[in-house]
Amino acid sequence: MATQLCDLRDELIKTAKYIATPGKGILAADESTGTIGKRLASINVENVEANRQALRELLFTAPGALPCISGVILFEETLYQKTASGKPFVEVLQEGGVVPGIKVDKGTVDLAGTNGETTTQGHDGLAARCQQYYKAGARFAKWRAVLKIGPTEPSELAIQQNAHGLARYAIICQENGLVPIVEPEVLTDGPHDIKKCAEVTERVIAACYKALNDHHVLLEGTLLKPNMVTPGSDGPKVSPEVIAEYTVTALQRTVPVAVPGIVFLSGGQSEEEATKNLNAMNKLNTIKPWTLSFSFGRALQQSTLKTWAGKKENVGAAQKAFLVRCKANSEATLGKYGGDAGVGLATESLHVKDYKY
Repeated sequence: MATQLCDLRDELIKTAKYIATPGKGILAADESTGTIGKRLASINVENVEANRQALRELLFTAPGALPCISGVILFEETLYQKTASGKPFVEVLQEGGVVPGIKVDKGTVDLAGTNGETTTQGHDGLAARCQQYYKAGARFAKWRAVLKIGPTEPSELAIQQNAHGLARYAIICQENGLVPIVEPEVLTDGPHDIKKCAEVTERVIAACYKALNDHHVLLEGTLLKPNMVTPGSDGPKVSPEVIAEYTVTALQRTVPVAVPGIVFLSGGQSEEEATKNLNAMNKLNTIKPWTLSFSFGRALQQSTLKTWAGKKENVGAAQKAFLVRCKANSEATLGKYGGDAGVGLATESLHVKDYKY
């Protein structure tokens, strides 16, 4: 039993470290059936499994893209899908040096006693699901908690409930061989300035690490997926350099050195904004004991989706658009992005108020 635990611990650490490889990041392709339906509707494509499969195949088989990616988060349906020629997506990713991951939460529900704040459900049966996903080839998992900034939000109740929910998920994942990505997202909705976002983000992340410690989670076998510290969607704009400084400072104050990597969510920023902000963080001349990388969904896929438009004849062009974003973000993890991919669709805002997966 002791040897088994030791092996499991070593595997978790090795996987987390690999996903946090500098120069690589995560493609979040874990949109639920409803969410991907909204994406497909935006290009007038019907939300049926064949179209969902076609979009994922386009992404996973894009020439030259996988070397920029260390992990892909899948939705349950996608974990078991295959390419048109019959090859399981999991094999396509593994052969490309990419770790398959899985979204395991069941979405948010209202948290009673609060002003519209939420908590995330999905703990029931989680251990059994993790075992199934591990057998299917998944080696890491994702669980999203959502907090909002308002006159009295986030409440201490919401912060604590979400922190403990994330910690409970994390230890269940680790006990079943999956590296947990801890995602406490502070939404950008609102008119607040960047200082307010920094203060809230620090409180939220600090509570998460206290809870992870209380639940005996192996930090070396985890990754953090936070929001970048930015002004609210209706707040005063600031430069990538300012966002970088506030974000890295918040992380320095709250994230233990034991954590191998921090993979940011894009939070409705345009593709180009997300890349520039990540690049500015990696250029910042300060102590950063963890890899700073990306776990982008919309900020990696939007140009690709619009270019594809559901048409077979556009697959090649769409895959080229995807490669452009993958390379740009790969360079940003090294602080070497030159801004040459910031044209056209890449500059469109992707903000959706009260965003739900």
